[in-house]
Amino acid sequence: MFYNREELVNKIINIGKKCGEKNYTPGYSGNISARYNDGVLITTSGSTNSELSENEIVYTGPDGISREEGKKPSSEKFLHIGIYEKRPEFNFIIHVHSPYLSSFASAGKDLMPPVMAENVFYFGGIPLAEYALPSSAELVDNTVKYFDKYDAVLMANHGFVVGSKTPEDAYFKLELAESYAQVVLNTQILGGPKILSDNEAKAILDLR
Repeated sequence: MFYNREELVNKIINIGKKCGEKNYTPGYSGNISARYNDGVLITTSGSTNSELSENEIVYTGPDGISREEGKKPSSEKFLHIGIYEKRPEFNFIIHVHSPYLSSFASAGKDLMPPVMAENVFYFGGIPLAEYALPSSAELVDNTVKYFDKYDAVLMANHGFVVGSKTPEDAYFKLELAESYAQVVLNTQILGGPKILSDNEAKAILDLR
């Protein structure tokens, strides 16, 4: 679906507000982008996703350079650009530091084991990218490589990133992933999750 700049800016602002309401992007953490022309519209450095204004979204070229004077794009711009290059069908990316997903990322644990049918269906699994300094080229390389097979990735000692064709789908998958992380963590209190068998997981994937 094609959106003009104004529509994309409004989508980013609305998603940012929703993320703030759910505490997915506390404080100044996280960033949101949309594919636009040959570059991206992305939140500016130091902005607060829950209270974004139009002036806090900047058009950035594929080289990572702002095309709007006085506006500095998020330091994670190359992460977004790299994912868009890997996945041409993606039009929207959300990067957050939500509590439950970030807990798994900070514990060095992925969400690959098949525990809940819904998550197997929508994600297949959520891998963990190796740690690298935030906004570094190494972080981009470590994370982007997983998008050849997956739509969402945990970033060690950092957070979570998800991409999709539409802003709505990207956000709903974020909600689903955060809830999934909470459920998996809660199962530890009850003795650990019951992992679906390979055949059970395959049967779910075959429903796609």
